[in-house]
Amino acid sequence: MNVDSYDPGDFYDEMFAGPGQPRPEAQFLVDRLRSLSAAEVSQRQEAAQIALFRQGVTFNVYGASEGVERAFPFDIIPRIINAQEWQTLEQGLKQRIHALNCFLQDIYSDQKIISDGILPHDLIESAKGFLQPCMGLQPPKGIWCHVTGTDLVRDRQGQFYVLEDNLRCPSGISYVLENRRVMKSTFPKVFENANIQAVDEYPSRLLETLLNLTPDRLANPTVVVLTPGIYNSAYFEHSFLAQQMGVELVEGRDLVVADGYLQMQTTKGLQRVDAIYRRIDDDFIDPQVFRPDSMLGVPGLTDVYRSGRVAIANALGTGVADDKAVYAYVPKMIRYYLNEEAMIPNVPTYLCWEPADLTYVLEHLDSLVVKAANESGGYGMLIGPQSTAEQQADFADRIRANPRNYIAQPTLCLSRVPTLLDGEFEGCHVDLRPYVLYGEDIYVHPGGLTRVALRRGSLVVNSSQGGGSKDTWVLMD
Repeated sequence: MNVDSYDPGDFYDEMFAGPGQPRPEAQFLVDRLRSLSAAEVSQRQEAAQIALFRQGVTFNVYGASEGVERAFPFDIIPRIINAQEWQTLEQGLKQRIHALNCFLQDIYSDQKIISDGILPHDLIESAKGFLQPCMGLQPPKGIWCHVTGTDLVRDRQGQFYVLEDNLRCPSGISYVLENRRVMKSTFPKVFENANIQAVDEYPSRLLETLLNLTPDRLANPTVVVLTPGIYNSAYFEHSFLAQQMGVELVEGRDLVVADGYLQMQTTKGLQRVDAIYRRIDDDFIDPQVFRPDSMLGVPGLTDVYRSGRVAIANALGTGVADDKAVYAYVPKMIRYYLNEEAMIPNVPTYLCWEPADLTYVLEHLDSLVVKAANESGGYGMLIGPQSTAEQQADFADRIRANPRNYIAQPTLCLSRVPTLLDGEFEGCHVDLRPYVLYGEDIYVHPGGLTRVALRRGSLVVNSSQGGGSKDTWVLMD
């Protein structure tokens, strides 16, 4: 296939330094692509997508008129990260997760970061994810964020930035594992000869992380994955991870609090549960403490959790660190708790509840990306350069009505990766979500989910907004 005609354009390209100039780490893949015809590449693309669909690799779109369940779009041209770059990212992510865990421990106990004037009191009190019932909580071993998906982007100069943190129920790891399985059959010769880090140990690492939360005296602790059910957008992942870890997939109706413990209903009677990997938001997990109308959770679970008789990953209350306004303060958290500078910087962020920032944002809506502080999935967002005057006026009204709920950032020229569109290579924008597990130590899974904007020129990579994914190849040193 004629990959040398591909034009990287005026962006940082992950595979090419210039037209016909592969980056050193991508040379082996480009050589392989050169040896294939366009028809062969297209056939492999089609075969990979069919294989993923047959495996049930799908996602749900809420409110979609054309049907709820969709095949997850996948592109066979991978994103490649060299060993040195990955080592830097790995260290930076470990630093960030360590600081965020310190923040969560502090904010639900002494709140020293507030009394020392680093974070404003109002910021936390007004955060949707800050849960008063979690004050004084002591999760096992002081770990709050057991599973984190941190979204990274790279700008035109090749600099990585943290775009946002996902500490409640980060999704997507199942796509990472399934993408790799399909890629090994798509490019078998490449995998035979290249030093690409393996990704398949994630489920065993996750299980270790969950078992680490259970008391040492338990000979055979029981771990479950708690799902909201089949209509959840990430249900495929919930069932996949439970199956891969060899643990039960349960819904709230399968669990009950009895004799002071959380118990699972089985055909042989009640069985004690010691650790939950929850994929339910805090609001729905216990109707006695949070939303009384929730049918998804378990009445009384919070009391059992508080008493230390069951572990929950991630800990209740971690959503405060997902708040996009709180995100803006993470570099200060790193400085405050660790006495270090952030190794991976944040994207510069304007907080609309600060008067000077609000004025600037309202005057520059045509050039900024505006985000709602507690939305995800690409919703509640304005991309200024691609918006109409009407949309800008609408967002200006929303911001004025509730400035605390909005942040704004410069429009970054996200890096691109060659992607197959209509049988041709075209540069499409990507981000990266590495997954970090916090057990006995902090483990960064090699690679992560590379999400790609499959609409020409689009900067939105979310699957719900027309995005797809790529395999991420981290090379060994």
